[in-house]
Amino acid sequence: MASVVLAYSGGLDTSVILKYLVDEGYSVHAAYIDVGQPADDLEEIKRKAAQCGAAGCHIVDKKEELVRDYAFPTLQWDAKYEGVYLMGTSIARPVITKGCLEIAREVGAEYYAHGATGKGNDQCRFQLTAEALDPNVKIIAPWRDETFRKKFPGRTEMIEYSEANNIPIKASKAKPYSSDENCLHVSYEAGILEDPGTEGISQIDYQMMVLAENAPDKPETVTVSFVDGLPTAVNGEDLSPYQLVKRLNDIAGKHGVGLLDMVENRFVGMKSRGIYESPGMAVLYTAHRLVEQLTMDRDLMHLRDGIMPQMATMVYNGFWYHRKMDALLAFIREAQKNVTGEVVLKLYKGNIFPVSRTSPFSLYDENIATMEGGGSFNQDDSTGFLRIQGLPLRVQSRFAGWGKLLEK
Repeated sequence: MASVVLAYSGGLDTSVILKYLVDEGYSVHAAYIDVGQPADDLEEIKRKAAQCGAAGCHIVDKKEELVRDYAFPTLQWDAKYEGVYLMGTSIARPVITKGCLEIAREVGAEYYAHGATGKGNDQCRFQLTAEALDPNVKIIAPWRDETFRKKFPGRTEMIEYSEANNIPIKASKAKPYSSDENCLHVSYEAGILEDPGTEGISQIDYQMMVLAENAPDKPETVTVSFVDGLPTAVNGEDLSPYQLVKRLNDIAGKHGVGLLDMVENRFVGMKSRGIYESPGMAVLYTAHRLVEQLTMDRDLMHLRDGIMPQMATMVYNGFWYHRKMDALLAFIREAQKNVTGEVVLKLYKGNIFPVSRTSPFSLYDENIATMEGGGSFNQDDSTGFLRIQGLPLRVQSRFAGWGKLLEK
């Protein structure tokens, strides 16, 4: 009997897939990879997997690994897909796949199965990660199988199948949208959100945050500390990576910070609309940039910012394990040396305001930057500097015709 490890959430889709694969003759090991989803009853997850016919159910805690080894290096890059999206779902997929393949090696399974659709990005992230980590792995993606789709054209058929097979499922009707959760963010898409002309912000039952208009009328300050570009403490308390993000989710979430509504370009070629809540990571991105403003050389920062879209696209598309990514991660470790300091932020009604920033490696010199008289910068030096900078322009002007712009 062929053995398969299934990335298992315990929800409707993966429970049906588990039972379906068992019916198809596979020995299925359910793998619940804990990346900080809202607290599920893990014992109930195990019971449900057993009821669906799983040969075993494996619970793997990957919360610290997710934040430490994936989210924080992405933060060091200031990586945002298409300029705004913090990629909480994208970052979690390689961690989930890695955990599943670790189980596959442990139990001797040759197949890796997931519940991602053939239209989405997650199928790319799951499969590309799996093939990089184990080139011999065999992928089972039921939603790309026409036989499976004919059997389950919609949620109604899946619910009926669950009831007929005594699979305990909470779902009873189509949700107005779907969601995906981990400790970095919660994403919402599909259903009522598929029409970009429909206002969606007010229609979500948020899990990490409140809407800005419902946030407290009094602002709150929070202090975040960094060492070499990595967050280390909140309000003076040293915390592990996961606990640090969790703490900031709690603080920033109640102030309505970190909400995004965007139409993005999926890797498979279509546009899709999603709403994302990322309160803790939104605070970290702002605080990190403020420390960099003090400590990072201009040319190095501009180089990093110029390359950043490539890094973000690789994360979004699922190429975490790639030689180009290896090089990018090596670069950012070097570039972030001395991005060390402390930032105080004020959170208020969905906004993040800087209060103060300090660093033992600050390149900011008030004696040079001052606009008051004196100081150590000799303004006479700017005359020669600008004559040299303007030399190419004066030469080009002979042929570029810019002077004609002055003619009436």
